[in-house]
Parts: sequence; structure tokens; C-alpha cells
Amino acid sequence: LLVGSLARLDAQARGTLHELAGQAHRPNDRVRRPGVANALRAIADGGREAFYTGDFGRGLLQLGNGWYTEADLARSQAEWVAPLQAQAWGVDLFTVPPNSQGYLTLGAAALASNLELPADTTDEWWAHLLIEAAKVAGYDRPAALHAGADGEALLRAIADRAHLLDHDRAAGWPMAASAGDTTYLCTADEQGMGVSLIQSNASGFGSWLVEPTTQINLHNRGLGFSLQEGHSAELAPATRPPHTLSPALATRDGQLAAVFGTMGGDAQPQILLQLAARLFHQHQSPAVAMHAGRWALTGPVTGFDTWTAPAGPIVEIEGNAPGHWATDLAARGHRTSVLPAYDSAFGHAQIIMRDDNGFWAGATDPRARVGSVAGA
Repeated sequence: LLVGSLARLDAQARGTLHELAGQAHRPNDRVRRPGVANALRAIADGGREAFYTGDFGRGLLQLGNGWYTEADLARSQAEWVAPLQAQAWGVDLFTVPPNSQGYLTLGAAALASNLELPADTTDEWWAHLLIEAAKVAGYDRPAALHAGADGEALLRAIADRAHLLDHDRAAGWPMAASAGDTTYLCTADEQGMGVSLIQSNASGFGSWLVEPTTQINLHNRGLGFSLQEGHSAELAPATRPPHTLSPALATRDGQLAAVFGTMGGDAQPQILLQLAARLFHQHQSPAVAMHAGRWALTGPVTGFDTWTAPAGPIVEIEGNAPGHWATDLAARGHRTSVLPAYDSAFGHAQIIMRDDNGFWAGATDPRARVGSVAGA
């Protein structure tokens, strides 16, 4: 990731990367980031104002070169929002509303929960039905998802087009049309409270820009904006871009049942759909669900272009998935390719699940180089 990004970085960011690489040669080596430490101390002492009006904010204005002003940074943008909710497989699923693509997880799960999924999860028909549910839910995301979108209306629209789901063949594409830097974590306690949290710089190393004083690198979530005049997600002042981050939470009879999520760009809702089907429909344990082979819809270039590829998405199949999936799904009309087993393209998920007896179980994804699950 660092080597691949190096050629694209500005001089300040390149220096930061060289400094980091020089400090971290072996596990347990200490990495010193005094600029980041000073920024965190400023937040601890003075809150968001100290961050956006302090060293980082001043450097950000210099980097922005007129694209934003002190007034933009002074205005608080964070909000507490009501979660989006849908029912599937006997649980209530929750996620964050637009401008997140999380509604695709809920919409596809609601569609799939009304299908006769095979009891055998190695059957390619099981994968086919979930793939088609994901496609019916997501094909219009580029036009439908923007900061002002009504999540409930989007879910109703997905439900209304259930008839588009072809039970036997890969449906035609209804419209013409890389590595990331995301971390997901979750936690739960004995009182049944849980947190489902995701953070991301979007592409690897974000925008490849670094604020010079604090050496904090900047994300590139702005790639979700459209430069097309009149587009619902057109780049404009005081707006937020559509984004891929889709943390999930499930309740059963009003009690927390699970917190789960993953990295994966456009594929996040598809990965969560498969995990939800395994956890709540097939009643698999978190560990079994986590280790099972996956599929993912992908575009041809960036990992964020699944729904804009003119020929429609490719179905990538993980090497540890049933071996017949690739040929059998191709026979149903899907464009397929096979990737190595436990490949990062299929997410780095985390799950904490509570069973009917109140017992907690967790699983961390073997596809990640670094992951942990712990209980007390």
C-alpha cells in the first residue's frame, strides 16, 4: 500500500511516508508522530474548535488553496441521526442513513428474506439469489444516493422492484453506466449495549495529501461527489458526498442481537448481506459465517465503480468458496472471476453476536493481517 502510493504523493506526504518507513522495520518498533500527538492533545484540551482552528485547520486552508474557508471549518457538520431500519430473517437490521450506502444492506436483506434460499450454503443457487438481491437493490445507487436522499423511500423503492429479481438467471444491467484504507470495530457489554463503528480514508492513503504541521493525511471521500451539473450528488458547498461506509447492527425482540461490519468499498453491503444470511437465516456461528467463502460484485477499475460499469459488475468469487460456484454461476449468466482464498477484496469483517441464552460470541476476519477478538 505504501510503496504503491509513494509516486502519487506530494512532497510533504512523501517525507512523512519515508519517516514512517524508517521507524517501523519490525513488529513492536515504536513509531513517533509528534504532529499527530500535538493535534490529539489540542482536541483533548479544546475540542473540535482547537482542531479546525488550530495548526491542522490553518494547514488545511493552505492546502485547500481557496476551495474552503475559515467559516467552512468553523461550522460543525456532525449530527446525531435516527438509524435506518428493516426486518429480515427474524431480526431488525439497523444502519446509518444516506449519505451512506448502508441502505443497500437492508434493502437486499429484506428482498432475500422473502426468497426460498437453499438450506445448503454451498449450492450456487444460494449465492445466485443473494447476488441478484444485491444487484436489484444497488443498480441505481449512482443516481439515487446523495446527502439529501430519503432512506425510507429508497428502501420502499427497492421493495417495489422485487419482481426484477430473476431466480434462475443473471439479470441484465438496467442502466448504462482498488485498494482502500478502512477500519471497522465493534464492541458490546453485558447490559446488551453495543457499538458498530467504521472509519475510512477511502482509497489507500486517502487523497495522497498531508497537512504539513500535524502530518495528518487527508481522506478522499470527495470522490463520491459528481461533477455533472444538476446531478443529485453534485459537488457543492455545505454538502456531503455519497459514501460506502455501512456499519450494521441487529436486534431481536428489542434486544441487541449482533453488531457487525466490514471494510470493502462498494462491496460492504454485499459482504454484510452474506453474513446476515448466514447468521440469522442459516443460524451459523460467527466463526463459521466469517470463514465461509464469499462473492463480491466489483467494477473494472477502482473498487468504487461497481454500479457505473457499462457492462455491469463482475462477480468475484473467493478461492475458498465452493469450487463449482464459478462455473455454475457463469452458466446462470454471471460474469465471474476467481480470486485467492481469504483475499482482502472480500472484506475484513468483525462480528459480535448474542444468542438466545445471552451468550456472546465474536469473530474476527482471517482475511485481515491484523485483527483481534477479546472478551472479559
